[in-house]
Amino acid sequence: MSGDRRTAPEPPGVAVEPLRPATPGSDPAAAPAPADSPAAGPAAGPAVLPAGAVGLTPEEAARAIEGVLLDGLDPETVPARSAIPVPAGELLMMPAASTAYVGVKIAGVAPANPAVGLPRITGSYLLLDGPTLQPVALLDGIALTSLRTPAVTAVALDRLAVPEAEHLVLFGSGPQAYGHLDALLAVRRLTRVTVVARSAEPAEALVRYARGLGLAAAVGTPAAVAGADLVVCCTTARTPLFDGALVPDHAAVAAVGSHEVDAREVDEVLVGRSALYVEARAAALREAGDLLMAGVTGADPLWNLAELVRGEAPVPADRPRFFKSVGMAWQDLAVAAEVHRRGVGR
Repeated sequence: MSGDRRTAPEPPGVAVEPLRPATPGSDPAAAPAPADSPAAGPAAGPAVLPAGAVGLTPEEAARAIEGVLLDGLDPETVPARSAIPVPAGELLMMPAASTAYVGVKIAGVAPANPAVGLPRITGSYLLLDGPTLQPVALLDGIALTSLRTPAVTAVALDRLAVPEAEHLVLFGSGPQAYGHLDALLAVRRLTRVTVVARSAEPAEALVRYARGLGLAAAVGTPAAVAGADLVVCCTTARTPLFDGALVPDHAAVAAVGSHEVDAREVDEVLVGRSALYVEARAAALREAGDLLMAGVTGADPLWNLAELVRGEAPVPADRPRFFKSVGMAWQDLAVAAEVHRRGVGR
């Protein structure tokens, strides 16, 4: 990856907690709860015992994503996400496996949560030892997602952006917007960011954060894409955020906000003008509304992230490059395994 590592606030840690058998008397500080306590569970089952947060920087997360792809992982073979409708929204299950580790993320998508001050996305990640399938760690699913999604975008855009890219137009002002700003600063020498968001106060807060990182930052409008080198969309929008005709030919664009066939952040104009890149063709043709609603089919040229990382995908300079991410289980496993390896080594 190119670029410098700027001094930034400590990245959000991913809480990792080892799972050990709950043996009565083995640890007085972690004695089993009384039988009538809501926390009580089977005495022989694994108990989650507290441990310190294990930090992983955006650059380390991006290198973990790169590493598994350079080692030969084929994203096209990863199991599909399972989505189960529940009364509050949607329950997602995302399993993945390697020789060393197996893992599964269980995430909830609760659209009504933000109105009562709760996160829209919830969840946990269970990491198991590959050879024995014994649980080894339980990670905060929100923190893991907030780390791995920007890392994937950074890996893609580091290869799709022009060398002199400096101006980022960032749609959104939630945790993913902060994560993407940190991740892109880990791989690129950005000098300017324009924040486009629905609510003024969160947008101004992100601008202040960006200024604290040494960037020229301001709140802008969707028309700001006309002067962008990089455009990143990390919102809950279901309709296009900007006019795709305004995006310069030299720009690279990423959209990460949805994995639904009827939701999109970019329009068919941008998709039709752009070279197209995805995490995996199979996943994109199942879930990427940005592409499907623009009429993209399996007959269209779609390059996956592994091909891009390995230098097998062309990167034309005469039109925008568009990367669409829906989020895949192999990314969670790559970052969770790296978090665990670093935690065990400390």
